[in-house]
Amino acid sequence: MAVKIRLQRHGKKGNPIYWIVIADEKSKRDGKYIEKLGTYDPNTNPASIELDFDSSVKWLEKGAQPTNTAKAILSYEGVLLRKHLNLGVQKGAFTEEEAKKRFDEWKKGKGAKIEKKIEDLESTLESNKKEARKREEEYSKKRSEESKAKEEAKAEEEAPAEEEAKAEETPPAEEEAPAEETPPAEEGSDEATPAEEK
Repeated sequence: MAVKIRLQRHGKKGNPIYWIVIADEKSKRDGKYIEKLGTYDPNTNPASIELDFDSSVKWLEKGAQPTNTAKAILSYEGVLLRKHLNLGVQKGAFTEEEAKKRFDEWKKGKGAKIEKKIEDLESTLESNKKEARKREEEYSKKRSEESKAKEEAKAEEEAPAEEEAKAEETPPAEEEAPAEETPPAEEGSDEATPAEEK
């Protein structure tokens, strides 16, 4: 029975979470498995991996073959390096203490890289937010200026039209007003003269 270390898909549609499992080579992708080693969530940035380290090393030493993706995950977590160092200890190339020291150095460097990546992502996200706010402010300012310009243009168009309308309305009123005022004045003067005659 050939044993594989592979991923088993779980989670929602469009939001997968994978289990890292030990399974028979002939079993279905999401079928029966021998042991669950951990989980892999690619939806976070960086991807979050939870792994039973000792069990993974044990299965690799027994001869379980990882798939390409599982191999990349195990390498990222240092399982393959640990297996390699254990093999060196068995062959007598170096001592257990030396192997532990080398692994700790690698783990320390890897942790620093991951922290730097997280910091870079956070700073990039922050700068993107600032740029978006700045663009939004510029856009809102531009829109307000455009709306003011449109209102001013509309007011300028309406002002001459109103003046023309007033000009058209006012001259007939002035012409009619003197005509109305003069006849009563004349009548008043005519009435005054007969009174004076009496």
